[in-house]
Amino acid sequence: MAWRACYVPSPGYRSALQAKKLPNVTSMTKRFALAAVLTALLTAPGAAQQTAILPLDMPPPSSYRTASGAPGEAYWQQRADYRIEASLDPLTHRIEGTVTITYTNNSPHALTYLWLQLDQNLFVPNSLGDQRYGAGSRWRGAFEGGGIDIANAAVSMGETLVGAAPIVDGTRMRIDLPAPLAAGGGVAELAMDFSFVIPEHGADRMGRLDVEQGPIYQIAQWYPRMAVYDDVEGWNTLPYLGQGEFYLEYGDFDVSLTVPSDFVVVATGSLLNPEDVYTPDQAERIEQARTSETTVSIVDVSDAGAPDRRPQGEPMLTWRFRAENVRDFAWAASPAFLLDAAGWNGVLLMSAYPKEALGSNDAPGWERATDYLRQAIKLHSDRWHAYPYPTAINVAGRVRGMEYPMLIFCAMDDRGQDLFGVTDHEIGHTWFPMLVGSDERRHAWMDEGLTTFINYYANRSMYGDDADRLAAFSPDSIASRMAGPGGALPSTTPPDRMPPEARGFLSYRKPAFALVLLREYVLGPERFDPAFRDYILRWAYRHPQPADFFRTMEDGTGEDLSWFWRGWFYGSGVFDPSVEPAEQNAFIIRQPNGVLMPLDIRIVFQDGSDQRLRLPAQGFAGQDQVHLVPRQPDVAAIVIDPDHRLPDADRANNRWPR
Repeated sequence: MAWRACYVPSPGYRSALQAKKLPNVTSMTKRFALAAVLTALLTAPGAAQQTAILPLDMPPPSSYRTASGAPGEAYWQQRADYRIEASLDPLTHRIEGTVTITYTNNSPHALTYLWLQLDQNLFVPNSLGDQRYGAGSRWRGAFEGGGIDIANAAVSMGETLVGAAPIVDGTRMRIDLPAPLAAGGGVAELAMDFSFVIPEHGADRMGRLDVEQGPIYQIAQWYPRMAVYDDVEGWNTLPYLGQGEFYLEYGDFDVSLTVPSDFVVVATGSLLNPEDVYTPDQAERIEQARTSETTVSIVDVSDAGAPDRRPQGEPMLTWRFRAENVRDFAWAASPAFLLDAAGWNGVLLMSAYPKEALGSNDAPGWERATDYLRQAIKLHSDRWHAYPYPTAINVAGRVRGMEYPMLIFCAMDDRGQDLFGVTDHEIGHTWFPMLVGSDERRHAWMDEGLTTFINYYANRSMYGDDADRLAAFSPDSIASRMAGPGGALPSTTPPDRMPPEARGFLSYRKPAFALVLLREYVLGPERFDPAFRDYILRWAYRHPQPADFFRTMEDGTGEDLSWFWRGWFYGSGVFDPSVEPAEQNAFIIRQPNGVLMPLDIRIVFQDGSDQRLRLPAQGFAGQDQVHLVPRQPDVAAIVIDPDHRLPDADRANNRWPR
């Protein structure tokens, strides 16, 4: 249908139009495509919009990372494989262990030293993280006796075993090598003993909690972990301060955990010796659960604390796990765990929780946790990419929400939609960053924002318009946060440099809402979804940077989205379009502040009829306004964003008359 309206460049630029001998814009056909091009060519620079519409300044492509956003033919990354033997003493809350790390240098550079992360040193009194966050912050947890002890460090290169003298600086440790580690596949083996006291409050990522049947331990960031060496930053040695998360290499884990025999252990990976650590009846029910669509009880309330619920005869039991091609390993242990399980598409799904986590008919609790886990995994697998691991486990305890490969920690007191929401978010991190291994320490939006984006659709699928978490995605809610103190920084700000109260908006909600807009309002699912899936496929088990995501989305959708990335990810402006009358039946549509969007416009005429049109974002290139000239002079009203889809800071100026 032909548009009965015409939008033209501002009057001050009509002489430029004539001087260039380009045709005037006289119709609104093809969604203003021609008018948008002319406006972009003919308008004089306006500060915010001229910058907003320019191509995004991204790192130049290379043989490692291509201009299309895909890994290049020479892309490389390091590998770290771990063998760990550890034991837990619940009387002292102490873990003691030995780790052997096989490190493969696939880079084109010889390395003379290696960097490791000692995250437990966050809990040393007066650590950097302890000083960074105030008393009562969820990211703290330092205590007397906190921190990790390292002993008997040694390096093996070939046949030579050499003692090492680690240099420890807070949460970082450097080990100098006896000889350069060869580029292109050189291998070094590190071995060391370690021990630490488990913090009660572990920066809301790990810790311990006492319940009636005994302590619950949620163990993470617990062994010396290799720092990432990559083609962008070299050694990634940013310290762990608590709020920023992790950047890790992929590898295989063989882990043996020795705990008191009345404890149940769940962990990353597949359990290799169920016959040693479960009763025959429990082991049989776990195998039944693998193919069950409904939840099977493995350890129920009547079993809790009963002597015969555990194998008899030994005071300690060793649980052996193996995980392949993962970036981390976490575990949990407790004598209080109830345990249930189900299956989905060959994946064993489990939940471990104390009886205090059970709910009621009005507020379902952890008796629904495995079902919630199954629903979330199915929704994300069907829409984006199949769940890639053999197990998935949810653990109730002190931690309010944290993710690790195949294992998530959620709050014991969550119920109903809250429990589904946190379960869905944490298991959603399987895709970002467990599968797509981004740098969380610098680019929190790449895991939190993308995960919150896929959560939006899972919550809508699960609960429809009644989903509680959708309220945080209302345009008015987003507009309020963009205009408030929390919106003063861009979402690309490193998380440790964000005010803690702003992190939830900048890293989670704003980038997630932006991607919903990009999918549903700018591009359409038919263009967005294949590109987004392609990003997952391209960067599975690899280390993408922001430019790799932006380029992949542009490559797959055929759009230059510089204006979108700059406004919603690199910008901190508010979105506030407006309309006002001008001379000769014209109207001025403004988009200031550098945050651009295509604008849906509704024109209402005096006879009650109306028409709709869309002004493209590119039409504002070089200026913050365009002139809209309806074909009919009898305009009764003009409304921007009539369907209320955009996060407008001031909706009062969206319509004329006011």
